[in-house]
Amino acid sequence: MPRRGPLLQARARWLLLGLLLVLLLTLFLYLLECSPAGDAGASLPGFAGDLYSREHFQTLLQEQEERHLSRVSSLKRQIAQLKQELQEMGDKLKALQEKDPGGRAHVETQDQEPSDLLEFLHGQIEKAEVNTGARLPSEYALVAFESFTTTKVYQLEMGLTRHPEEKPVRKDRRDELAEVIEAGLDVINNPEEDDGPEDEDVPVQRQMYSESDFVEGLYRTERDKGSLYELFYSKEGTSSFRHVTLFRPFGPLMKVRSTAVDLSNTAINIIVPLSGRTEAFSQFLHNFREVCIQRDKRVHLTVVYFGQKGLQEVRSSLEKMSRLESFSNYTLIPVDEEFSRGRGLNIGAHAWGNSDVLMFFCDVDIYFSPEFLNTCRLNTSPGRRVFYPVVFSLYNPAIVYGNLELSPSIEHQLVHKKDAGFWRDFGFGMTCQYRSDFLSIGGFDLEVKGWGVEDVHLYRKYLRSEFVVVRTPVSGLFHLWHEKLCADELTPEQYRMCIQSKAMNEASHSHLGMLVFRDEIEQHLRKQAYKVQSKSDE
Repeated sequence: MPRRGPLLQARARWLLLGLLLVLLLTLFLYLLECSPAGDAGASLPGFAGDLYSREHFQTLLQEQEERHLSRVSSLKRQIAQLKQELQEMGDKLKALQEKDPGGRAHVETQDQEPSDLLEFLHGQIEKAEVNTGARLPSEYALVAFESFTTTKVYQLEMGLTRHPEEKPVRKDRRDELAEVIEAGLDVINNPEEDDGPEDEDVPVQRQMYSESDFVEGLYRTERDKGSLYELFYSKEGTSSFRHVTLFRPFGPLMKVRSTAVDLSNTAINIIVPLSGRTEAFSQFLHNFREVCIQRDKRVHLTVVYFGQKGLQEVRSSLEKMSRLESFSNYTLIPVDEEFSRGRGLNIGAHAWGNSDVLMFFCDVDIYFSPEFLNTCRLNTSPGRRVFYPVVFSLYNPAIVYGNLELSPSIEHQLVHKKDAGFWRDFGFGMTCQYRSDFLSIGGFDLEVKGWGVEDVHLYRKYLRSEFVVVRTPVSGLFHLWHEKLCADELTPEQYRMCIQSKAMNEASHSHLGMLVFRDEIEQHLRKQAYKVQSKSDE
């Protein structure tokens, strides 16, 4: 009996070992049954792989290769079909543009059913004011453009953290502008897609353009329509420009038009209404001589002077400039009346004669660059477009540079910095428009006297017409600071606008805050000085 215990234990061990082998064999057979046929050789190493002959593996490989070839063939057919559909859609879009350059024609399919895609794109372009302007209820309804170069963006919406001039820091903005500039180059450098010159009498000389030939661009995005881009290219040392319009209807970029623009014969009549302000006029003439006479040479100056006081001094300054520069393209119109800016600009516009001319309504406190003159020319078109640039208005230099003994020269004050100035987006006095358009729209309301409102009235007329109104910040246009006086004779609306302009014209948010809390700051400094003195006495 004592020997039966070890025997039972041994039998139990053999029984457990047998059960374990049965379980392992069952699991092996299950895995073998579940393995895919194509992977059998790879899944069964050793003796299991020997169950399959070499011919079997070759058959499996051949079947797999045939499946791959069939898949590749199917993909090639799909690619060819998509290319054909894309080509057909491009041909239809090209036919639409050739049939009606204004964008009003409808391209139809063979079944005479309109294409949904083309209808959508056509509707987006029409709504986005690409070809014609939309009638807007007020100046607040217009979506302004922002301007840009290859390295800078000039923006109106700043808040407290953004700046009037910025590099495109965000990657999506950089990629967007780079893509648009490259797309414009593709349009210009591809003769097959070129629309020809805007003026058929202007000969077009084919030449390749590069990114270095990009001058400036404008863009704006309307949330329910898409993004519109106006791009300008020019070879250095020439007055010939290429103007490309692109539109992104929340999808791929599509070409709207490409035109050649020759500015060599486009003169600008700069009209300046004036009364007194002889020192400011001397500064204006200094800028005019350097930019218009010595560099651009395609400008006429019209000064409409109100009153007698200072008239002789202004006449002498013009005659001196004429002698020194051999310049005779100016007109001085004395008006023995009370000053009215709208009246003065209206007189200057009518004084030109019967021919048409591009006019720039300017103030004596405006400083402009040579680049601005071409910007003025490029963004206006008789019967189609008027240009309302947003001026960068400089703050009071006594506040901006109060920590210096002397303020910098005017040329060194011309910087786009938040503490130096702001985009005067509430002002509509500086504008470029053709004389024929100004007269056809009705000109200024001559019943308006004094400051401010007449500009807004004219601006609203264009907004309510079919003109395309281009409004954008312009880097080469500055409003120099000067003390502003609001006369008691102004109407309540005019006086409120004048005070608002005066308040915003003095200094930045941070500088005004420092002035408001100046007493607290000085008190703090006195306390700190007293503490330092007390410690030194100890």
